[in-house]
Amino acid sequence: MIEALPPEGVPADKVLAELRDLRAVDLPTHGGRLFAYVYDSALPGLDELAMSAYALSAHVNGLDPTAFPSVLGLENALVGAASRLLGGGPGTAAPDVVGSVTGGGTESLILAVKAARDARPEVARPRLVVPTTGHAAFAKAAHYLGVALDQVPVSARTLRPEVGEVAAAIGPETVLVACSAPSYPYGVVDPVAEIAEVAAGAGVRCHVDACFGGWILPFLRQLGEPVPPFDFDLPGVTSISVDLHKYAYAPKGVSVLLHRDAELRRPQYFAFAGWPGYTMVNPVISSTRSGGPLAAAYATLRHLGEAGYLALAERTLVAVRGLAAEVSGVEGLRLFAEPESTVVCFVSTDPGLDLFVLADELTARGWHTQPQLSYGGLPANIHLSVTASVAPRVAEFGVDLRTAVEAARRAGPVRLPAELLGTLGALPPEQLTPDLVAGIAAGLGLDPAAAGRPPERMAPVNTLLDAAPVAVRERLLAEFLGVLQRPAY
Repeated sequence: MIEALPPEGVPADKVLAELRDLRAVDLPTHGGRLFAYVYDSALPGLDELAMSAYALSAHVNGLDPTAFPSVLGLENALVGAASRLLGGGPGTAAPDVVGSVTGGGTESLILAVKAARDARPEVARPRLVVPTTGHAAFAKAAHYLGVALDQVPVSARTLRPEVGEVAAAIGPETVLVACSAPSYPYGVVDPVAEIAEVAAGAGVRCHVDACFGGWILPFLRQLGEPVPPFDFDLPGVTSISVDLHKYAYAPKGVSVLLHRDAELRRPQYFAFAGWPGYTMVNPVISSTRSGGPLAAAYATLRHLGEAGYLALAERTLVAVRGLAAEVSGVEGLRLFAEPESTVVCFVSTDPGLDLFVLADELTARGWHTQPQLSYGGLPANIHLSVTASVAPRVAEFGVDLRTAVEAARRAGPVRLPAELLGTLGALPPEQLTPDLVAGIAAGLGLDPAAAGRPPERMAPVNTLLDAAPVAVRERLLAEFLGVLQRPAY
């Protein structure tokens, strides 16, 4: 039992030992065996440098840059670096790019939507156009900000939206059109140039979500990869987001939101002077902001430099090609998309090979992948976000992939009771009460008494979610999380 507030204080060495024990049950953040959530450069000493820099600025508050100008200096430096990498700055087609450092990609996307919405106060019911492969954070932004979400389907062949369908979705109430470079689910780059052009023609802002790929696509291009245009070189692109805690390999959480000029950024700000306390002005959602993440990102960028990132991109590219070859060599598996960036995504072509069971078998062998559910006619698949740390492990993964496939075939697909599936298909989401969902969760191996410890086998959970309608999925996900999140008393 974890007790955060004991009657008497606990010695520092014991507290640290407790934290190490807690971390022991986490997925491995280093070593090239986790294909989601974290980004490992595998460079000796880089983590220690970043943590030392973090500690130097951890207690500095970015709320007031006049009190702590170091944070302002760090922010301007990071924004300048991101701008230059993505086609902005002096001597470019976008010399006046400005930006802000946020706590992550979701915050960057929410702020991009806020700026677009607030720039059009005359629109009573603002709307956001985004492909279905656009990050879920766009839906979160729409939900939080009262913006209607217009999703454009993607082609089952290209996994990209048709530009004509994007253009048709733009109306008089559209305040923002968004696209991805690349999309997270499949790692393909949307037709940014064409989408930005139709958005500009309609007088609408165009945001490029490059949170995932913005820090590596320019280096892949330098290596000769055919990366299509996606940044401020395109005149219709009005804003770009890029995460430094992904392929810039900085600690979490640091993202940068760039605008083509200061006028476009202005509605992103929030200022309030209608109270007797300190004057409030925030460029981002948070008010208090630790300088720690900015210092860690700055130290990481300064230490690696462009040459370091180019070398990391080359190592990552080798890993992507190697993993794609390993997957392609396994009977019953097929690449869902030819890799264009740092994602390897594959599907099953064998009815007897359940991808969710395969994911569990890979987990049992120490490889942690990301199963993705079927949606809109697109099949369930396994997603691998590939980092530089994976390169030395490609052959090892190939061997384990083959044995995991054999084990998954022997186990067979997950079979859920027909009555359960029928109930979920017919039951309105609001009738999924906490007690009902807790019962379902217990049947799937989610024990509320083991808060914070998900089941070892996730295939039954993923199978249930995959079979449920989208609205039911969302309710089940929220309730499942509620089962896991229980106070420790």
